[in-house]
Amino acid sequence: MIQYRICPIDPLAHLFEVELRVGQSHKGQRLSLPGWIPGSYMVRDFCRNLIEVSGFDQQQAIELKQLDKQSWEVQQDCHDLILRYQVYAWDMSVRSAHLDQTHGFFNGTSVFLKVEGREAEPVEMQLLAPEGAQYRHWRVATAMTPAPGNQRYAFGSYVADNYDELIDHPVEMGEFTLASFDACGVPHDLVLTGRHWADTDRICADLKKICEAEIALFGGTAPYDYYLFMTTVVGSGFGGLEHRASTALVCGRSDLPAVTETGMTEGYRTFLSLCSHEYFHNWNVKRIKPARFVPYELDQESYTTQLWAYEGITSYYDDWLTYRAGCVDRDDYLVMLGELMTRVTRGQGRFKQTLQQSSFNAWTKFYKQDENAQNAIVSYYTKGALFALYLDLNIRLETDHRHCLDHLMQRLWQDYGSQGIGTEDDTHQNLVSELIGRDASDLFAWLSSTEDLPLAPLLAQFGVQLTQRAASGNDDKGGSDNSALAVELGAKYTSAPLGVKLVNVVQGGPAHRAGLAAGDVLVAVNDLQVDTKLDKALERYGVGAQLSCHWFRRDELMTGTLTLTPAQPTTSVLTVVDDSRLRGWL
Repeated sequence: MIQYRICPIDPLAHLFEVELRVGQSHKGQRLSLPGWIPGSYMVRDFCRNLIEVSGFDQQQAIELKQLDKQSWEVQQDCHDLILRYQVYAWDMSVRSAHLDQTHGFFNGTSVFLKVEGREAEPVEMQLLAPEGAQYRHWRVATAMTPAPGNQRYAFGSYVADNYDELIDHPVEMGEFTLASFDACGVPHDLVLTGRHWADTDRICADLKKICEAEIALFGGTAPYDYYLFMTTVVGSGFGGLEHRASTALVCGRSDLPAVTETGMTEGYRTFLSLCSHEYFHNWNVKRIKPARFVPYELDQESYTTQLWAYEGITSYYDDWLTYRAGCVDRDDYLVMLGELMTRVTRGQGRFKQTLQQSSFNAWTKFYKQDENAQNAIVSYYTKGALFALYLDLNIRLETDHRHCLDHLMQRLWQDYGSQGIGTEDDTHQNLVSELIGRDASDLFAWLSSTEDLPLAPLLAQFGVQLTQRAASGNDDKGGSDNSALAVELGAKYTSAPLGVKLVNVVQGGPAHRAGLAAGDVLVAVNDLQVDTKLDKALERYGVGAQLSCHWFRRDELMTGTLTLTPAQPTTSVLTVVDDSRLRGWL
């Protein structure tokens, strides 16, 4: 059995120490660290955080030859090969590793070298507690199986069937809040790390509803016997990453409800959708996955055009299932769906990149977005979710409501996910064709199109009116029927000491034509200083007004003319106009 021992050797320096005991090995044995983590499609070069990688045989130093940025080769036969190294852990995201005096967290992809050729062998992970009285109350949270003689939440030994399982169980250590609930007979734990005032009873009650709704959707039996929600609570943050029996989450402190709160806040609604999203991934991408990911090749990019299905369909279900589970009401769900649509229609990139292209180029475009992203790309999350809605409604109409998107997901689970078989580029289309009884190629042609999906007439057949209006201001996220602006700046901005700082600029809009760019600090329009109420201030001038504007680019003062144009109807609002036509969708 391959053995890993990991110790938070110096929390103040953010250092884990790892010892890898390989046992007998031959000259030429290679060891490597993954370049990316499943679920986050960008090469992250975790190897950059490794320090002093050294090899030993029976405690005698041996030569390790570094082959590339993340691979090493043993230069002799060894009776008892051991590698030792340190890992710098100062990434607060869910994708890597973090360690200080308050807690420790790591993904296996950031800390555990792979013994190449022996990935299928069982492994043992021994977790050591940091030294010092201040750490005496630390515990461990992970979905990995405790070794015989150890127990969950204790430091000590844990076991995995192979390397792939080892790196799919992140680990949290520290003083955390623990709450528990059962969903369909399966024990679930919620761990909250960080300062908070959360009502864990309410959160667990809501999560139970969501988890049971999702388990029921896929047949009533969960594909694991224990599940863990690992949540890091910070002042402001958002993120999640799926794993085979757990998820690592980051949320803002104010997103979680306090015991004194009873209503549904936007922040808590978002948190529940995040949990719903990551939990849905237990089926859709952890087990139902592209054939390209079977097995994962973590040393390099793994290109697929199918991310629209694995993130887009999941993004459709995440909000929808919070409604189906009874956590949010119909009005709230329609607001959420309107906000989703608005995130798509606000971007010009949807006219330049298809969903298939967005999926394929995730490695260099979606995960490396810059200030021009909204003008250049479309998200396979958001537009993928709209395509999932489009499929769902069409399946319902074409089968007289006998089938819906649930049935597609159930077939994918039965025929692919539960069998360990990956999906090909035409799998989803072929299954939909079977469901509706005809060739579905016309529906799936939208995957290679840059045109907007024809959702308005579809929704109308379900008694829902889709209205497009102009934004009501810089902070308008859509979904609600607010008053619209008559003119627009054509840029998003944040507050700056002298005025407002432009975050991004819409190609072809007034700001762009005036010469403004992302990063500029706009200080005056029409010789008056501006602030975050700029959108409202522009209203007094009207369409066609030509206004002088002054801004700083770096330390240089620049001037231009801002010509106001009509505000574009890029904000979506959904309204039920005929309840009788919803027919099981809402």
